[in-house]
Amino acid sequence: MTNAKLVYENIKISIISIKSHLLRTILTVMIIAFGIMALVGILTAIDAVEYFLNQNFAMMGSNTFNIQNRDIRVHIGGNRNKARSFKTIDYKQAMDFKEQYNFPVVTSIYTYGTGIATVKYESEKTNPNIQVMGSDENYIATAGLELEKGRPFSSNEVLQGNHVVILGSEVASKLFKENEDPIGKIISIGAGKYKVIGLLAERGSSIGFSGDRSCMVPLANVRQYFSRPNMNFKISVMLTDPQQMDAAIGEATGVFRKIRKDRIGEDDSFSIIKSDNIASMLIGLTSKIQIGATVIGLITLVSAAIGLMNIMLVSVTERTREIGIRKAVGATARTIRNQFLAEAIVIAQIGGLLGIIAGMLIGNMVSYFTESAFIIPWLWIVVGLTLTFIVALVSGIIPANKAAKLDPIESLRYE
Repeated sequence: MTNAKLVYENIKISIISIKSHLLRTILTVMIIAFGIMALVGILTAIDAVEYFLNQNFAMMGSNTFNIQNRDIRVHIGGNRNKARSFKTIDYKQAMDFKEQYNFPVVTSIYTYGTGIATVKYESEKTNPNIQVMGSDENYIATAGLELEKGRPFSSNEVLQGNHVVILGSEVASKLFKENEDPIGKIISIGAGKYKVIGLLAERGSSIGFSGDRSCMVPLANVRQYFSRPNMNFKISVMLTDPQQMDAAIGEATGVFRKIRKDRIGEDDSFSIIKSDNIASMLIGLTSKIQIGATVIGLITLVSAAIGLMNIMLVSVTERTREIGIRKAVGATARTIRNQFLAEAIVIAQIGGLLGIIAGMLIGNMVSYFTESAFIIPWLWIVVGLTLTFIVALVSGIIPANKAAKLDPIESLRYE
């Protein structure tokens, strides 16, 4: 008999044995499947989060950096890294930078007015959770936003603080029913009346600024109608040539140190943050979750290995007489050992496949909620199948050897 036929015969016998002990096999398969599901599911979810972060910051572009008065702080679990915070960047400093920074870039200035505004149009109104943001004519470009309809602010509207507004898609859909065109309509933001001149294209959730549930008004308008003490402004810079990023940041640092009156030898009184650095920082933090997921999966797989070894040992005991008959008709110890190993591998691979499918579905739930692409984790599929094969070998070798060493005469007399 050829090796291929032997393998086929062993698998066939394994499936017959599995069917004869169905409940016990199902429980073992479920343990293995749960371990692989935990491993593949969490790691697939992490891949979805990384994809989301990369897509999100790719909208801003790797050729963009921001100047602000504090570092980015990411807090996960009990680890706190205190972010440096400096004196606020006022309107004059931001405008001085925009005028004095002579580099082939597009510079924009923006600030947050409020996050609890109510927007009204005729009888329709939003919940009091709309973000009002003040920006100049360049912000849409530097933030990676797109206009679905209308136009951006003009430089005169920004300086004069005209009552014009660019709506996020969620706000527009709430106020304007039945596909009514919002361009040219007069809406209320708080107590003020504004003319809609633009509609932002839908982009979903974003880091730092959700364009869908927001209103953008000219910078001077926010200063006048949403003013507060120590109002803080941010500067966004987009390069025409990404290769000049380091030179552009160096030039920006020198210009803004002069504007902020930072003395020689002192640290910068501001932070310069590249958009791709933020993504890298956040993605780096997912490595801790990966370690946790791997530990959970491996612990569950150890339990599965113990369970599989137990079922195989019980199977050897229950089938002692069968083993004796097979040896009596010519089956070798190697044939018996391979049969039991094949049975362990079949059980483990069934559990592994079920775990991979469940893990992919659970992991891609994160993709659904973050509006990322459906992810097929080929690496984790291979890892999952490899781990189940190793579990089968480790847990099946002892029962298989025990079966192979049984004395045929004693086995035939076993009741």
